[in-house]
Amino acid sequence: MPSDRFAPSPSAEPPVAPRRPKRIELHGILREDPYAWLRDDNWREVMRDPAVLDPEIRAYLEAENAYTKAAMAPTDALQKQLFAEMKGRIKEDDSSVPSPDGAYAYYQRFETGGQHPVFCRCPAGAPASAAHGGKREGEEVLLDGNREAEGEPYFRVASCEHSPDHRLLAYAVDRNGSERYRITVKDLASGELLPDAIEEAQGSLVWANDGQTLFYVTLDAEHRPSKVYRHRLGGDPAADELVYEEPDPGFFVGLHKTESDRFVVISAHDHTTSEVRVIDAARPESAPLLIAPRERDIEYEVSDHGERFLILTNAGGAIDFKIAEAPLDAPGRENWRDLVPHREGRLILSLLVFKDYMVRLERENGLPRIIVTALPSGATTGGEHAIAFDEEAYALGLVPGYLYDTATLRFAYSSLTTPQQVFDYDMAARARELLKEQEVPSGHDPADYEARRILARGHDGEEVPVSIVYRKTTPLDGSAPLLLYGYGSYGMSTPAGFSTNRFSLIDRGFVYAIAHIRGGTDKGYGWYLHGKREKKVNTFHDFIAAAEGLIDAGFTTAGQIVGHGGSAGGMLMGAVANMRPDLFRGIVAEVPFVDVLNTMCDKDLPLTPPEWPEWGNPLESAEAYESIAAYSPYDNVEAKDYPAILATAGLTDPRVTYWEPAKWVARLRAAKTDGNLLLLNTIMTGGHGGSSGRFDKLHEVALSYAFALLVCGKAKTQDGAGSA
Repeated sequence: MPSDRFAPSPSAEPPVAPRRPKRIELHGILREDPYAWLRDDNWREVMRDPAVLDPEIRAYLEAENAYTKAAMAPTDALQKQLFAEMKGRIKEDDSSVPSPDGAYAYYQRFETGGQHPVFCRCPAGAPASAAHGGKREGEEVLLDGNREAEGEPYFRVASCEHSPDHRLLAYAVDRNGSERYRITVKDLASGELLPDAIEEAQGSLVWANDGQTLFYVTLDAEHRPSKVYRHRLGGDPAADELVYEEPDPGFFVGLHKTESDRFVVISAHDHTTSEVRVIDAARPESAPLLIAPRERDIEYEVSDHGERFLILTNAGGAIDFKIAEAPLDAPGRENWRDLVPHREGRLILSLLVFKDYMVRLERENGLPRIIVTALPSGATTGGEHAIAFDEEAYALGLVPGYLYDTATLRFAYSSLTTPQQVFDYDMAARARELLKEQEVPSGHDPADYEARRILARGHDGEEVPVSIVYRKTTPLDGSAPLLLYGYGSYGMSTPAGFSTNRFSLIDRGFVYAIAHIRGGTDKGYGWYLHGKREKKVNTFHDFIAAAEGLIDAGFTTAGQIVGHGGSAGGMLMGAVANMRPDLFRGIVAEVPFVDVLNTMCDKDLPLTPPEWPEWGNPLESAEAYESIAAYSPYDNVEAKDYPAILATAGLTDPRVTYWEPAKWVARLRAAKTDGNLLLLNTIMTGGHGGSSGRFDKLHEVALSYAFALLVCGKAKTQDGAGSA
């Protein structure tokens, strides 16, 4: 374990939160929550306006921030250096590859020094390469994020959609991090804003094909996206027609359009169940058509092709998903016919449909691949082929565009050592063209680094994949510090792709590792099912097994590991800190979901009802209560030595509320028996993702990395890479 030499100077005294025990009884079990007072009763208004936060709570959070600043003051120069390094790896005047749509091609770019994207278009036939500053020939700026963000402490664009006739732009903006968006419509010819402003929106929006009708989703009082409205331009938003209302608070509503632009799709879903309705986009006034009624633990997504729907689903026992088809006029589940049958172990992740092709992204044996299928008749599938790669592809992503009648597929590829590459692939000729390769202005040579993959033996015999990257000059004799990242929830995998930020640790002698643990789908959907609800502890055991496997393989030693995770991954950090503190030198828990039991017992919080399928419902089930209580990090803090810990929070975060990490840190500080650093840093003007600007975020990363370097004894500034 780290010694007291990592404690802050005596002049920096940690805040002590007063204990005000709140007695809670459920299922005949009595417990006390000593720091429940940190949850402001007025939390809904705080998310809208942080200024109304209870003064005592604000004072405590600010005291914790001041303590963090004082404790980390010896690393100020290092943080500045880390920030400069990470910023130096970003091409400041970068641009995305334009996506053609009719007479235009649409793209985003960044300006030198700019924090926010600039949304643009150019003539569809403009040269493929960008000129200086990322600008294209004939460029037209549609929305300048930097100008819009002037004077704002927080600014984020969730959606920016042009109308089908290219005359209008609708965009949704969050200005405080609470994920409550304002939708605005702009006339692109005059630059004027239309009076059609929509408040309290969820952020997603869809144009009907007439270019005069907008569909959008609103949030209820508990911040849940629950209603879909139809807005006719020129009308009063207060009089907009309700198209769909979700009656179950456990289901959230989403909105998008099929690839053909034929249907507006309304999806209602929790984490394991979905239900889809479609509206003819050419007849926006028509009523939604239900595809198939929801059934518990049955998920499905819908595209269309010709006179049929194509359906990605796990129905019929297809644990790793299959693709089915059904007639447009009879889309019920009884009419679903397998098009791509289920094959256990091959998880179909996503589907992209074109006029003559169907593309699926799938994962098998932990590695992704892209499969292209010809659809020559519109009724059956033709031949299919996989896109080949010269090396194992660790991270692949389909890049949707605007065109349906095209043979060109766009995809992105990267690895732990290789920067991202964007390709256009001719599905007929089976030929690819490299359009863009991520530039690292300060320099990056993949040959300087080694990527590895090991399988760690889990507590129950399962093999846990671990992806590893390090500098080739780093000694692998167990002396290297190691940062181990994990998530492991909601079926989300962690691709082993490229990230420029992590090289600030790797070049200082760190080994960087990613644990592909249960709760994600890295080894198929069953990998997810065995890491949720009553089996959630497998997630924590897998992370511990990954740490032990890395030690056994000689990459590091016990007590030289920094665990890192955010949100549900932050809950993972809290759990493993309780279970095996001896393995870790430090823990970085970003917006950590650590107060699991209290949150899952509070049905009024924004995400609680939709989360019950993931964690269990402790209000109704004593078994779920006991299962969650056994691992909930906040409820299992003990009087013992803990690793050094840095926790972060966002004051307006609707996903993991600020009081979860605040309560956790307060309880740890009162209970732990060591002198190791324990820090809480709350972003007072941000939400779940922290600061909104691309460079502002780097200051937060620099703090986390400086913390990791500090506790591992590597917090020296350097003139060149690799010499800590």
